[in-house]
Amino acid sequence: MATDTTVHSVNPNDGTWKGGGEPFKASYGKLMMWYFLVSDAFTFAGFLIAYGALRLSMPSWPVPDFVFSSFPGLEGSHPLLFVTLMTFILLFSSFTMVRAVQEGHRENKKGVAFWLFLTVIGGAGFLGCQAWEWNKLIGEEHMTIHTNPFGTHVENGKYLEGNGHGINEGDLFHAGDTYLIHKHGDEYQQLKYQVSEGADAGKIKELEFGPKQFGALFFFITGFHGFHVFSGVMILLIVLANVLSNVYVERRNGYEMVEKVGLYWHFVDLVWVFVFLCFYLL
Repeated sequence: MATDTTVHSVNPNDGTWKGGGEPFKASYGKLMMWYFLVSDAFTFAGFLIAYGALRLSMPSWPVPDFVFSSFPGLEGSHPLLFVTLMTFILLFSSFTMVRAVQEGHRENKKGVAFWLFLTVIGGAGFLGCQAWEWNKLIGEEHMTIHTNPFGTHVENGKYLEGNGHGINEGDLFHAGDTYLIHKHGDEYQQLKYQVSEGADAGKIKELEFGPKQFGALFFFITGFHGFHVFSGVMILLIVLANVLSNVYVERRNGYEMVEKVGLYWHFVDLVWVFVFLCFYLL
């Protein structure tokens, strides 16, 4: 009994989908990276929205120019100078990452290794700056996830006690002014003040700590972002080792792995722009 077999040919130009094809002209690896970045973007968006909602619900909130005014080796107040340096370092590392991807498309091993190394240096520099900032806030200003020594006056008044840190008895302050409660030994010194106007005129009060949500949110969100940067640096080091050992030369795919890592690194830099906006500028 004869069996007739019919073979159907498929025209590659007829627009029909074929198994193994790359949708949107993106490889499987890059497509999965985009899925991960979109889901991670929702996570960061949720954290920052929660920060905004809590901040708007509070009658007072620390002023960034007052909280972030220190700079290593410099005396006095330098509002946002140090965090500006941090931001420049991270954004410049995004430029070096772009150059690494470009050299990968040219199959230039030395160029890829050079620019990847600079990107690692930039990421490590940012982490070092963040460590200094955390050490300053925790070690010297005594800010924790439970205690926020930074606050804002919500009414005018007059200090009745000084604390030896630039506040003298009888000094006047105005609503909106910021203050910092310093720690002496194991005790925080709460300053008393007298309201100078309004319904409670003449009533003696004590300074209260700022909203503790500020410290908790700051350390959690910036720490979560810092973990992303740290993970990125570790991945970059692995990719750099593979570049130097000619792993990607044999594949002849334009150093696609470098491009996929570059997508992650640019995402981390973009997220920092929003973190910078929420915590340091607004």
